[in-house]
Amino acid sequence: MTQSDAQLVQETLDGDRQAFALLVRRYERSVRAVAMSIVKSSHTADDIAQDAFVRAWEQLPTLRNPKVFGPWLMKITRRSAIDSLRRQQSLTYSDGLDQMAAHERNGQLDEKQQHLLETIDRLPKAERQVIMLRYFGPHSVRDVANIVGRSVGTVTKQLSRAHKRLKNRPQESEQ
Repeated sequence: MTQSDAQLVQETLDGDRQAFALLVRRYERSVRAVAMSIVKSSHTADDIAQDAFVRAWEQLPTLRNPKVFGPWLMKITRRSAIDSLRRQQSLTYSDGLDQMAAHERNGQLDEKQQHLLETIDRLPKAERQVIMLRYFGPHSVRDVANIVGRSVGTVTKQLSRAHKRLKNRPQESEQ
């Protein structure tokens, strides 16, 4: 039986470090995806992910509702990524999704997933971010809205637009 986030948070607060390690494993891809969607750099995303987990560990006693650990962690990640961009104002755009794919070719991404990441990378920033959170998380639409600080309706609209763009991409390349 898989333990809930709330159970793992409580066990962590009770001193069980392995419980937090399970939370890290559960959320490491989502945290990295959030960071990648903002900073576009595999190495920077790795640093941000590590920083986000350290902050979560340190701030865990302040989490009022352990059931919302995931969205809470994603907010920490988002803030860390934005802070990183502010510190590195001269950061230039690099194709972060290709870097992520190259970094994770150890069997985690197959060719179809690689193509999907490349297609998603061509979406507008807001749509790319919600798609990655929704499907690489995976998070509910409500969780995505909380993470990105937008309304559920806005996120739903962005997901719909992204789906239409993704559906039309193969047709565009065939013409």
